[in-house]
Amino acid sequence: MLNDHPLVFLPTQSRQKLFWLFTLLSFVCYVVFMFLDQPARTSAAPSGIVSFELAGTVENVRAMLASWGGEAMLNVSFGLGFDFLFMPFYSIALSLGILLASNRRPGKTWARFGNLIGWGVFAAVIFDATENISLFALLSGQTATFLPPLAAGCASIKFGLLIIGTLYGLGGWLFPHKP
Repeated sequence: MLNDHPLVFLPTQSRQKLFWLFTLLSFVCYVVFMFLDQPARTSAAPSGIVSFELAGTVENVRAMLASWGGEAMLNVSFGLGFDFLFMPFYSIALSLGILLASNRRPGKTWARFGNLIGWGVFAAVIFDATENISLFALLSGQTATFLPPLAAGCASIKFGLLIIGTLYGLGGWLFPHKP
């Protein structure tokens, strides 16, 4: 199962069109996040929601929550929910980009690595969802000390997997095999 890319079932002639569609949908979601994030950028959370995701401790979370007004809290809450719509868009776009890039270079090693990273992008969604659930609990007043490190750990793994996928996709496109 992991020997094949998770989206290999898609018809070859549709892959590039679907890549662009899901990339556009991801970009639209990203623009929405840019607007939602503005009120959450404070001295306690200089990177807004990303600071919250990576807070790591209850003390850091408390400082961020105290620095946010009603608009920021509403935007962060809405953003966490909206992220569940964003997850399938970014994961399909990036996984398709990886699949397309894996076909631009010969060799089984390159393709196998692409297959693994394609699955990794979908694993990132699981980490993203776990992170969001932890952050929702913190927003609702939960003070369990395991929640901030759980959210930060999941966010770090998610970002790592997405960065690796992006680098693989870009590498395949920027440095294609020349026959």
